[in-house]
Amino acid sequence: MKSPITTHVLDTAKGGPAAGVRITLDRLNEGVFEVLSDGVTDDDGRVADLLAPGTLETGTYRITFFVGAYHETQGTPGFYPEVPVLFEIRATDEHYHVPLLISPFGFSTYRGS
Repeated sequence: MKSPITTHVLDTAKGGPAAGVRITLDRLNEGVFEVLSDGVTDDDGRVADLLAPGTLETGTYRITFFVGAYHETQGTPGFYPEVPVLFEIRATDEHYHVPLLISPFGFSTYRGS
């Protein structure tokens, strides 16, 4: 089985996956975000094992993408050191894909499939 929460980071400035981006996945618990997992994007810009199957709960989640360090490795310092994306899980039987498109001076995200 696959992680119920997945992500894909694409670097629009270079036109390909963003490998080596550190990310964390947190869940809001009584007003405090608790880290559930962390990882680094692979050569395809993905982290395959963010959350173990069967462990998804309803609530507010946050994926933080540490893009500043990634841009530094690309030789183009960026404007955003990190991109926190907050989202709500209301149905635990669904898959949640949270892609991130980045460039040194901008980003975009959406709920993917």
